Amino acid sequence: MRHKILLILGIAPFFMSIKSYAIPLKTAQEADFNIEKDLLLVQFDCKTDVDDLHTVAALVTLMSNSKFSKVQYHAVTGTYGNQKGLYVPPNDLFQLSFGNNWTDAHKNFNYAVEKVKNIVLKTLQNEGDLWIAEAGQSDFTAELIKAIQINLPKMKVSKHIHVVQHSDWNETHTSTENLKFVQKYADYKKIPDGNKIGNGTPGFRDPTYSYWKNKIRTPDLVNIWQLATDLSKKYNGKKGRYNNKAISNGGLDFSDLSEVCWILGIQNIKDIEQFFTFSLL
Repeated sequence: MRHKILLILGIAPFFMSIKSYAIPLKTAQEADFNIEKDLLLVQFDCKTDVDDLHTVAALVTLMSNSKFSKVQYHAVTGTYGNQKGLYVPPNDLFQLSFGNNWTDAHKNFNYAVEKVKNIVLKTLQNEGDLWIAEAGQSDFTAELIKAIQINLPKMKVSKHIHVVQHSDWNETHTSTENLKFVQKYADYKKIPDGNKIGNGTPGFRDPTYSYWKNKIRTPDLVNIWQLATDLSKKYNGKKGRYNNKAISNGGLDFSDLSEVCWILGIQNIKDIEQFFTFSLL
């Protein structure tokens, strides 16, 4: 018996160490997001920080995981608020990453609202919910909700439209009126900042992480990441644009993806290393 006890005590730390490295992830089915019915709308401001370019590549990487192959999603660029500075042109990256599954609000804001509204209406009319990851400000979201309300005046928006924001900066650069409108009429959720590690959401900003090529093997994903990093180097800090120091140092920043992870129930991913380990299973 004494030998058995010693054996158990000896192997216990081993199993405890294994458990400490495990990621207690929920599956998409266990989260509030209904993978069969709901729509994920990922909105990028692309002004003036180039981190959105890395977020696009990370989003496509996550969607390549078989767990999320059935997720219905749509991307929108140009959903910026009142911040000053130049736009970061992402069209080549969006076309490579999403094909025709994206909308350009920078080119034509009103047309984009109408186009996205029609996509969303199909989901809502089929008893699905809309989940918006705000990789930017909420001004576009406000106009989108107003347009939906015209078509579905009896729908209680806060039960079916969920907005997730992680950034104080994004909130302060949304018009006060539009931010209050979204917070009032949508199910608005503010989560901890995705730029930091250990605060309850993934930390996806790391100035020292430059070896994505060691992780990505799929040719299509390699091309997407290469274009994302090339464009980010081209525009980062140029002509008055925001200088993202993590990226200028050669690292990665896809902090806005923390919202997508929260929506899909995988918010317990710790950092970029764990993101690649999980996404590329």
